[in-house]
Amino acid sequence: MKSNTRFLYAMASVLAICWLVPIYLIGMSALTPREAVSAWPKSLWPGTLSLDTLSFFVHYTGVWTAVLNSVIVALLSMLFAVLLGAPAGYALARYDFAGQNVYRLLIVMTRAFPLAILALPLATRFIAVGLYDTPLGVALVHTALALPFSILVSSSLFMGIPREFEEAAWTLGCTRVQAFAKIVLPLALPGMAATMIFSFVISWNEVFAASVLTLNQRTLTAFLFASLEESPLHFRFAGGFFLILPSLVFIFMVRKYLFAMWGISNR
Repeated sequence: MKSNTRFLYAMASVLAICWLVPIYLIGMSALTPREAVSAWPKSLWPGTLSLDTLSFFVHYTGVWTAVLNSVIVALLSMLFAVLLGAPAGYALARYDFAGQNVYRLLIVMTRAFPLAILALPLATRFIAVGLYDTPLGVALVHTALALPFSILVSSSLFMGIPREFEEAAWTLGCTRVQAFAKIVLPLALPGMAATMIFSFVISWNEVFAASVLTLNQRTLTAFLFASLEESPLHFRFAGGFFLILPSLVFIFMVRKYLFAMWGISNR
C-alpha cells in the first residue's frame, strides 16, 4: 500500500514539474529586463527583477482591447456551455431513450471534426448574419468546442445525485423544473466548476477560430498570433505570461469547488 502511495506521489510530482517548469520560465522571462531575455547563458534564477518587459507589452497599442475581447468571449463561452450543457446532461442522466449510447458517442465525435475544415463555411455564414468580427460570434464557436465536455461531465454529476431527492421534492409540491433548480442544481453546482474552468481556458487559449472570425475585434491570442513575425522576443514572453496568468487565477479561485466535485463523485 505504501509503495502504491509513493508511486502516485512520484507521478504527481513529475506531472507537476512538467506543468510548472514552462510556466516558471515564461514568468521569469516576462519579469526580467529586456536585455536579460536575449542573454545567454540563462540562469534558472533571475539576477534582477524588472517590469520593463511587461510595461512595454501593456502599453503596446491594441493590447488592452484584445484582453477585453478575450475576457468577454471567455465569459460568454463559459455561460453558454453551462446553460446548454447542464440541461442536456440532466436529460442524459435522468431519462432513458432509444439511441442514448449512440447520442453520447455523437457528442464526443463532434470534437473529431477539424476546425480548419469548418472555418470557411463559418466565416461565410457569420458574415451573412452579422456575427463576423464580433465577440459573440467567436464565443459561439468556443461554446461548440466546450459543449461536449460540459454535457458529459454534467451527466456524470447528475447521475451521482440520488433520484430520491427529486421524488421527495415532487411530493412536497415542486414541479420537475423546480426540483431541478432547487435540489439537483445546487448539489451539482460545485462539480460544474470543472465545466466552467474548461470552457474558460479553452476559450482564452483558442487561436484559430479567433484569428479567422475576427479582423478588428481580435482576442488576445489572435492579436499575438498576428504580430508574431514583427514582435520582439520579450514581447512574446510577456504575451505568453498574460495568457497564462488569468487561467491560473481563475483555477485558484474555484479550486475548492473542484475538491467538492471529487467529493460528490466518490460518494
